[in-house]
Amino acid sequence: MTTPADLPVVVIGAGPTGLAAAAHLIGHGIEPLVLEAGPAAATAVRDWSHVRLFSTWSELTDPAAEKLLAPTGWTRPAADTYPTGGDWVRQYLQPLADALGDTVRYGATVTGVSRLGRDRVVDADREQQPFTVRIARADGTEERVLGRAVIDASGTWSTPGPIGADGLPARGERAASAHVSYRVPDLRDPAVRARYAGRRTAVIGSGASAFTALTALAELARSEPGTHAVWILRRGIGGATFGGGSADQLPARGALGLAARAAVDDGYADAVTGFRTEAVEPADGPGLVLVGEDGRRLAPVDEVVVLTGLRPDLSFLSELRLALDERLQAPAALAPLIDPNQHSCGSVRPHGHRELSHPEQGVHLVGMKSYGRAPTFLAMTGYEQVRSVAAALAGDTGSADRVELTLPETGVCGGAGLFDDPAATQAGGGCCGS
Repeated sequence: MTTPADLPVVVIGAGPTGLAAAAHLIGHGIEPLVLEAGPAAATAVRDWSHVRLFSTWSELTDPAAEKLLAPTGWTRPAADTYPTGGDWVRQYLQPLADALGDTVRYGATVTGVSRLGRDRVVDADREQQPFTVRIARADGTEERVLGRAVIDASGTWSTPGPIGADGLPARGERAASAHVSYRVPDLRDPAVRARYAGRRTAVIGSGASAFTALTALAELARSEPGTHAVWILRRGIGGATFGGGSADQLPARGALGLAARAAVDDGYADAVTGFRTEAVEPADGPGLVLVGEDGRRLAPVDEVVVLTGLRPDLSFLSELRLALDERLQAPAALAPLIDPNQHSCGSVRPHGHRELSHPEQGVHLVGMKSYGRAPTFLAMTGYEQVRSVAAALAGDTGSADRVELTLPETGVCGGAGLFDDPAATQAGGGCCGS
């Protein structure tokens, strides 16, 4: 008879944190089963393969994963260099997934997680039941797998924030979808470049992703006359708007903020402050008009790039008993430590399985998913999370509670950052490393 202890730990997502979780589980003698919706490892990272991270290689690989890779002949990249998302995939993430072999299943979209035979209301023998995970396969078939525990490392990439300042799509946002993008544009692509060259683009957002979009559009404007950005901020511009600058312990992150400031100072972007978008309307001629909650109507733009953060998809976890913060949608014990109103990447104190636990024992949200709507995540944070969680699942409480992590200070993180000209900052562009 199969007992929950005989079952694998189901890991949702074959991104950086999910793959690291599998490596740590194997290190403890626990079988993982990694379910990836995409056709290859790190599907989300592949979507921003043009992005240069502001973390170096030394901060982007996990020790347990390196041990797993060593027998394959893997060569560690130079520690002090800054990879793009594509580099991260080619030189580390896909090789790690390959080393995990059949442990990773692709084309497996998780549509629901519950306790076997128990919905979220039922108490009787709940903790004795294994988890049941429903999967939609790429070929249209459905499958059910059982697990002793569930680690959700599915991230937040699939659910970007909308234009509306109230957290809902602005009136007319969906109708204007042909001219609205929720990603930093890859201007290496001729079709994407043509979309923005010689045109006015509104960039909505105030984090690293907005910085990189502004910087990329400024670079395009230097060679394509008529290219101009309108930077929409819901608040004003203050001393911390552009991050830590030269004081940032992640030099490339600081340089990214300085490059965004230069885009404004050099006239390639106009900053519109205190503007909270209520509607997107067709202009009298070509283009779109953004309408503020205060009634202001901006001059028409041709394109809108929305970089207002990401949020977790919790829909497939609805039958689990989760303790989530009412604001951030992060684990309740973790939320005070990562509140973006109080913390940057570097001021988040070390945390592990206890802060990531829920009333539903055996369930952990890790990586970007664990941060909910907070943008202050670094890759090394996720690696330490799954090290702690794997140790706890193995019964090694001492190791699980010994959470030690020193993070670079200063600046504000958020999403993925693009910088197509590494020489301009000496180090490259930026991403928290998620």
